[in-house]
Amino acid sequence: MKPQISAKPKKTAKDRELDNEFNKQVESDVDEPISKTKLKAEADAQQALGVRLSELPKDKLLKLDLPDAVTTAVLDTKKITANGAIRRHRQYLGRLMRELDNAPILEQLARWDGKHTAENAYFHGLERWRDRMIADSNVLSEFMALHPKTDSQQLRTLIRNAQKELEANKPPKSSREIFKLLREITQESQGNSDADTSYTPTDELDKGN
Repeated sequence: MKPQISAKPKKTAKDRELDNEFNKQVESDVDEPISKTKLKAEADAQQALGVRLSELPKDKLLKLDLPDAVTTAVLDTKKITANGAIRRHRQYLGRLMRELDNAPILEQLARWDGKHTAENAYFHGLERWRDRMIADSNVLSEFMALHPKTDSQQLRTLIRNAQKELEANKPPKSSREIFKLLREITQESQGNSDADTSYTPTDELDKGN
């Protein structure tokens, strides 16, 4: 006679609850290394955003309308010089940034970056016009065709003076005046009075002049 096999006992509600807890723990153990890596990356990103904000001019920082504690911490970043203190302050700033919705901040920074890039391209274009005019006075006619309201006599005088300064190896005073005049002419013709006026022409970067 075959031994009688007892039926498998049915799981109680408590047993099922314990099984669910075990499965959750297993899943948590599997995901834990990924979660730690993700958290580290997020913390680094928040610190990097805080550092990026500390590099903004104060007027732009205030336009972001950040909480006072964050604004103060960002402004304090520039005052700290000791390496250990810098690291601790960045961690503190990163913790503050985690409390914020970063999406609007990142969107505004992207808009400013795009405008900055476009303005730099515009200013470099003015420098090319100026350099070509000084190298060849006939280039003024090309510019006049695009901007017919230009005071050609004023530009011609500045161009001649710039050529003389270049030949005599003198500071490029007239060259800078040409750049400023070209900027005024082009901004007026485009109806653009909001362009950044803080741009420094490359010939002004030479402190020896």
